Amino acid sequence: MRKGLIQVYTGNGKGKTTAALGLALRAVGHGMKVLMVQFMKGNGGYGELESAKKLSPHLTLKQVGRETFISKPNPDPKDLQLAQEGFSMAKKAIQNKEYDIVILDEINLAIDYGLIPLDDMLQLIDSKPETIELILTGRNVSRQILERADLVTEMVDRNTITIKGAREGRNRNLKPNANCKFSK
Repeated sequence: MRKGLIQVYTGNGKGKTTAALGLALRAVGHGMKVLMVQFMKGNGGYGELESAKKLSPHLTLKQVGRETFISKPNPDPKDLQLAQEGFSMAKKAIQNKEYDIVILDEINLAIDYGLIPLDDMLQLIDSKPETIELILTGRNVSRQILERADLVTEMVDRNTITIKGAREGRNRNLKPNANCKFSK
């Protein structure tokens, strides 16, 4: 029986979700079942949704959020409800040992925004079955989560990519093309 670790992908750099998806892809290749719950995301335009459909039932991806920005000082009740529903779904899946790996994408930011109470997350970490791997992504991770993690990876921007015509902060439709420019 393998021991499931607690991994955190955090920092202001790009690649937190991508790293978690890479781990999910490798796990599926080894016959494991993976659940990814994406907090604060509710747009069908993400490529990983299409990939997850092709890898189903080995990879299950659920978005729990809306396509709007969330006001940190005053989150909409609907955003709170969606986040809580997503957290409850993940908690149930963990408790029932339905998956080998559970990825809570952007959970750190959801906690930072007050959508999920930090104490609820800490309780989930402390009570997870030993064999389940738990991956937590998002910037602004709390010190208490970092102290419980077995592995912490901090993404740091060294170089940024600018795509002609792409909106800043939106990379879901990026495709390699001749307009890619790297800047320092």
